[in-house]
Amino acid sequence: MRMLPIVLPSVVTRVPLAYARGSVKCLWMMCCLLAPGILAAQATPEVREILERLDRLEQQNRALTEEVHQLRQELAAAKPPSAEAPKQLEDKVAVTEGRTEELAQTKVEGSQKFPIRLTGMALFNGFLNSAGSGGDEYPLFAWPNVKRSGGATVYQSIIGLEFFGPQTILGGKVHGSLYMDFGGGSGALLDQDFRIRTGTIEINWRDRSIKAGLDSPIFAPRQPASLAQVAFPPLSRAGNLWLWLPQVRFEQNLRFSDTTGILAQAGVVQTVESLPYENGNATPEAARPGAEGRFEFYHGAADGQRIEIAPGFHTSTTHVLGNSVPSNLFSLDWFARPLARVEFTGAFFSGQNVGPLGGMQQGFTVLPNGQAIAVHARGGWAQLTLVATRRLSFHLFSGLEKDREEDLAAGSLLRNWLYGANLFYRLAPNVLLGVETTQARTTYFGEGYRLNNHYDLALAYQF
Repeated sequence: MRMLPIVLPSVVTRVPLAYARGSVKCLWMMCCLLAPGILAAQATPEVREILERLDRLEQQNRALTEEVHQLRQELAAAKPPSAEAPKQLEDKVAVTEGRTEELAQTKVEGSQKFPIRLTGMALFNGFLNSAGSGGDEYPLFAWPNVKRSGGATVYQSIIGLEFFGPQTILGGKVHGSLYMDFGGGSGALLDQDFRIRTGTIEINWRDRSIKAGLDSPIFAPRQPASLAQVAFPPLSRAGNLWLWLPQVRFEQNLRFSDTTGILAQAGVVQTVESLPYENGNATPEAARPGAEGRFEFYHGAADGQRIEIAPGFHTSTTHVLGNSVPSNLFSLDWFARPLARVEFTGAFFSGQNVGPLGGMQQGFTVLPNGQAIAVHARGGWAQLTLVATRRLSFHLFSGLEKDREEDLAAGSLLRNWLYGANLFYRLAPNVLLGVETTQARTTYFGEGYRLNNHYDLALAYQF
C-alpha cells in the first residue's frame, strides 16, 4: 500500500510590514478553516486506514510508556527482604521496554500486504594473525607457511529479511527468512561478493512444521558464539559440521508437559561434494541426495534451568571416478543451563566422509589403483558461556577434528584443533563490542604441525 504525501507549500515574499502582518493573520485563519476540508478531501479509505493504525499504535505506545514509568517508580521504592523482588521487577521492565521499542519501529509491508521485518548486523572487524594464516582474515586451520596477515573489514556484515504470511492449510502459519552477506569473494577490499547464506520457507502448526530451503544440517543445528568468525560459522573444519545445505525437513513436537518433550526432525538434503586435499584431479559429482534425522529430548524448569540433548544421523553417497564412497555418521548435540548465568553447549560426531558436510576437506582418498576410499573421522566442539551482567558475557570454546591415519595420503590434514575465548560487551541495546583470541594447531600427516594465533576486535550494530 503506497502512502500519498500531503504537501503544504509555503511562499515568502517581500511586502510592507503592516500589510504582511495582516496578510499572515488572514492566511492563518483561512488555513484553520480550510485544513479540515482539504484533509477530508484527501482522506481516501487507504489514508484513513493508515491514520487509524497510526493512532492505535500511538495509544499503545503511550500506555506502555506510562507502565514503564510506574514500574520504575515501584522498583525505586521497593524494599524487599530478598533480591528476588527487584529482579522480577527488572525483568518486567525489560519486557515492557522491548514491547515499546517494537511498537515504535517502522513497519514494512510487501506487495501482498503482509509484514516484512528487516534485520541484520553491520559488523566491523580489526584482526591480526601470526605465521600460518595463509593470508586469510580468519584461518580455519594453520597453513604450512609463515605468512602473516592483518587489517580491517566489514564484509562479514549480514542483511536479513523475515516475512510472515497468512494462515494456510489446516490453520498453519507461513514464516520465511532470507539472510545474505558479502562473503562470496576472498574478503579482500575489491573482492566482497554478495551471497545468500540461508533462506527458508516454513509452515508452522502447534506441534509440527514443514521447512524447505537452504539451512544448517538437520543433525547439527547449534553454533558457537563469535563476532570474529561470521562469514563461516566458528570452529569450521575443527569439529563443527556447519555447511548450509538445500533441504526439506519435517518436525514433530511430542509434548509430555509444558516444559518436557521430544522434538523429532527428519528430511532430505543435497550435499556439497568437495575435492580430496591431496588429489585435485579426482572430481566427484557436484551434488548428491542424502537423508538426515535428529531427535531432541528437552526439559525445562520454572527458574530458567533447561537441558536439551539430541542424537542424530546423516547418510549419503559420493560418486567419484566410478566409485561409490559412503558418507555415514552419528552425531550428538546438547545444551545445558544448570544456573541462570551459566550455559554449556556442544556437539560430537563420528563417521566417514564428512567433507561434504563442512568437515576437513579430504572426505575420501584416491589410491594409486584408482580406488576411492572414505576417510573415517571423529570430532566435536564445546562452549562454556558465563553471563556476568546484562551487558557482559564471556565464552570459552574449543573444537577438534581428527581423521584416521590409515585412510590418508602424505601431506593430508590429520588433525585440526582450535581453541580460544571471547567476550561481548553491550555498549547500547543494539551495539556490541567483541574481543576474541584463538589458536589453531593443525597436524599434517607425515609433516608435523603448524600454529596460528588470531586476534580480533569487533564492533557490531544490530538492526
